[in-house]
Amino acid sequence: MKKEQELKNIVKERYAKIAEQGKAENASSCCGATTPSNKVYNIMMDDYSETQGYAEEADLGLGCGLPTQFAKIKKGDTVIDLGSGAGNDCFVARHETGAEGKVIGIDFTPIMIQKARINAEKLGYNNVEFRTGDIDDMPVSDNVADVIVSNCVLNLVPNKKKVIAEMYRVLKPGGHFSVSDIVLVGALPDALREDAEMYAGCVAGAIQKEDYLQLMLDEGFQNLKIQKEKPIVIPDDILGKYLSEEEVRTFNTGETGIFSITVYAEKKGTTQEKTKLNLSEIQAGSSCTPNSGCC
Repeated sequence: MKKEQELKNIVKERYAKIAEQGKAENASSCCGATTPSNKVYNIMMDDYSETQGYAEEADLGLGCGLPTQFAKIKKGDTVIDLGSGAGNDCFVARHETGAEGKVIGIDFTPIMIQKARINAEKLGYNNVEFRTGDIDDMPVSDNVADVIVSNCVLNLVPNKKKVIAEMYRVLKPGGHFSVSDIVLVGALPDALREDAEMYAGCVAGAIQKEDYLQLMLDEGFQNLKIQKEKPIVIPDDILGKYLSEEEVRTFNTGETGIFSITVYAEKKGTTQEKTKLNLSEIQAGSSCTPNSGCC
């Protein structure tokens, strides 16, 4: 695997280009970063258009869930959005916090920060700000946020343990997060896992579902819940960029699964013992399966 800084640079360069693409092009690829599919639109993202606070100009089609829908944001809350892009999740969160709350978006791509600030100015939101920085080293003081949200971003960061530690640091005691991300069940083919473009496109940067959840418990988060889960199906024309026809058939009929999950957990006010993952206790309140008709 490439060094952390090299991977960060790949993602930063890719997302600078994404900022100039249209939503349709972004949404028809893997998080906007890889070759679009001619067979499927909306590979990962959920539809925001009916969500209160939605700002069309700020929606670049890069998400894999709707974390703000599950985030339990209240009036007056301080909310941090990790990987805020052009600002859409921040503006949805601002609808929930009201003018008396505060929303902080963090992104390490300067052009995204610029677009987000322009969008905030157009909307007249004086309590939404955007800060340039890495989410594994947030430009935020300790114990600031009531809520953290993030949409298809943690999977892009090489050191996920460090990001989760930062989330714990900046949350107030009793604060919570709701984040949507891409996770794996089973092993990806090497060609997908190692390719830099697919890393920037979310899939190769994803880790095993159980490992992802255990990192949160190891950091001390409690009341961990999977709020929503849905399978991600990568069309054959995208897979064919990395795999032979035989490998595509094997991949599609194997036990490997790629999923979007939205996860909730809380920061406790005092030190607690680390908890061992028990998936049966945190199953999704709203899960999707290939045959359920809800994806």
